[in-house]
Amino acid sequence: MVLLVRYEQAPGGATGRVLHLTLNRPEARNAMSLAMVGELRAALCDAEEAGDVRAIVLRGSGGHFCAGGDLKDMAAARMSPDGANAMASVNARFGELCVAFARTGIAVIAVVEGSVMGGGFGLTCVADVVLASESTQFRLPETSLGVVPAQIAPFLVERLGYAEARRLAVTGGRLDAREALTLRLVHEVHTADTLDAALARVLGDVLRCAPHAVAASKALIARARLQPAANLVGEAAAVFAQAVLGPEGTEGTTAFLQKRAPAWAPQ
Repeated sequence: MVLLVRYEQAPGGATGRVLHLTLNRPEARNAMSLAMVGELRAALCDAEEAGDVRAIVLRGSGGHFCAGGDLKDMAAARMSPDGANAMASVNARFGELCVAFARTGIAVIAVVEGSVMGGGFGLTCVADVVLASESTQFRLPETSLGVVPAQIAPFLVERLGYAEARRLAVTGGRLDAREALTLRLVHEVHTADTLDAALARVLGDVLRCAPHAVAASKALIARARLQPAANLVGEAAAVFAQAVLGPEGTEGTTAFLQKRAPAWAPQ
């Protein structure tokens, strides 16, 4: 096992659970191995199938989030008789992981510290909320190593915009936590000793939102990136009507009128 997996009951009496996933290769600054990719995919799949997971928290052990891809896996692919296809397969598996976390209807919160490089940069880009320690250092070193930030490129553009993605790619980008906050790669910066309190507050905010409404909102926002607003009017109206008339919409509006917390929220 290279991944620490922990389920916790949602705090404050809220319904559901919170899944904590900790990258656990501190001796390698949590470099992303194929084994870790597989475990992350499996953990996400299990959480989605369980149906009661309200949030996923991604962290790294040993004071670092993730120092990018595991060079040992790349070396093994390079030595394969079919080196090009083997290397492409290794690369694609990480891209599929990013796509899975980007598409999930579960809220994803990343808590990042220390080194955030390459693949770790990509995971940061696909999280819904990112909390960073003041000491966090972000790096996009691929081009300085003669390679390409291939699988994370779409998520860089999505998160940071075309111009910033280009700038970081051609300079082997380096960002400290405050610069990352300015670019909105991260959403909050905290001292190391206040990160847990910040996470607890964000989890409380997430858990006050209805889980199916969160999933539907994430899906609609993802589609809105790629289509003109006029093309989504009918679809958005249908999504809204389904939500309002469904059990969460009924409970949420009733709770509002009765001046109480809805059933899914911390009490």
